[in-house]
Amino acid sequence: MVAAASLRAAKLRSFLTLLGIILATTTLIAVMSVIEGMNQYIAKEVSDMGSEGFRIRRIVMIGEFDAKKYLQMEKRHPQMSRDEYEFIRGNATLVREIGMEAFRGVKVDLGGVSLEQVQMTGVTPNMAAIASTKTESGRFISESDQARRLSVVFIGSDIREKFFSGVDPIGKTLNVDGRPFEVIGVAKSLGNVFGQSRDKFVMVPAETFFKMYSSRRGLGYNALAIDQAHLEQAKDEVRSLLRAYRHLRPGQEDTFGIVASESLIGLWDKLTGTIAATAVGVVSVFMVVGGVVIMNIMLAAVTERTHEIGIRKSVGARRSDILQQFLVEASLMSGAGGFIGVVAAWVVAVLVRNFTPVPMQVPLSSVVVGVGLSSAVGLFFGIFPAQRAAKLDPIEALRYEK
Repeated sequence: MVAAASLRAAKLRSFLTLLGIILATTTLIAVMSVIEGMNQYIAKEVSDMGSEGFRIRRIVMIGEFDAKKYLQMEKRHPQMSRDEYEFIRGNATLVREIGMEAFRGVKVDLGGVSLEQVQMTGVTPNMAAIASTKTESGRFISESDQARRLSVVFIGSDIREKFFSGVDPIGKTLNVDGRPFEVIGVAKSLGNVFGQSRDKFVMVPAETFFKMYSSRRGLGYNALAIDQAHLEQAKDEVRSLLRAYRHLRPGQEDTFGIVASESLIGLWDKLTGTIAATAVGVVSVFMVVGGVVIMNIMLAAVTERTHEIGIRKSVGARRSDILQQFLVEASLMSGAGGFIGVVAAWVVAVLVRNFTPVPMQVPLSSVVVGVGLSSAVGLFFGIFPAQRAAKLDPIEALRYEK
């Protein structure tokens, strides 16, 4: 109670004293919130592949972008082909499913309303299971649609809202690059990432896509291993089959890329490790500065309250009582700074999440760490002033005048 009263008595001084602690806690929680938000996003993205899934692409670059290396791969890596896909599908024994997809930006229009730069994907029917595509209404592309090269389309929620707001789109016609397609299904919303919608897409049967645009560009394969335990063997098997099909000699580099969920997770872990290390350095500086300021303020408080300490000792207060009072005051002061930092970080997280594309999520652990660490700093830097107060001679303290 005495410690709390002391803090209330000098609010401005206490706030200025706690600035370092507040900044440290805010920085710590803000960084942890960014990492937590991105962790959730990465987990969601990885879940599209699942723990058994992997992708085969013409060019894969993980980590820092290397323009020279990319240009070399552009020249050296041939386009993926339908024949390669059929070869892998017919010979792979450790792959439960393998699907094919091709991408292209298209214009979608209906009744004078149009939407540019819509991602059109030609897919095999099994891509729904491989990519965990969820259907909100209607159905996904079927084997019959694929075999007959039908002009049917599975649309994202952005397309539904743009062209069929308040209307059931199933069975309606939608023009894709000037060609009429019948809407057969609508996907569940995937939301936005970094301000970019993930629902601005249309999917058509792969064979229909090839009939319209040919099959030589933008092709990729998605695969599922028979189980998670055989993921690496499945990747190696597909790599060997594709190398054999392309007549690559031993020692020659792959002219394609394979990426699985652990590759993305590994890259993100490396990046977050760097971010966390930088944050620890910044937070440590703020905490030390805040702790030193608290120690100086507490030393000044001991001097100001020397006569009070003398009175307390003269009426029976023990050394441990004085020590405890000043330690509690120091830890309470820094803990209050940590709490203010938590509130400030939460406000920052809400503002950033609502007004920018950066995903932020304040984890409970960061709140506990922030308040606990700030209290510990106050306790540590309050030891010297508390000991100095406890060691004062009561007679000399009573004689002290401000």
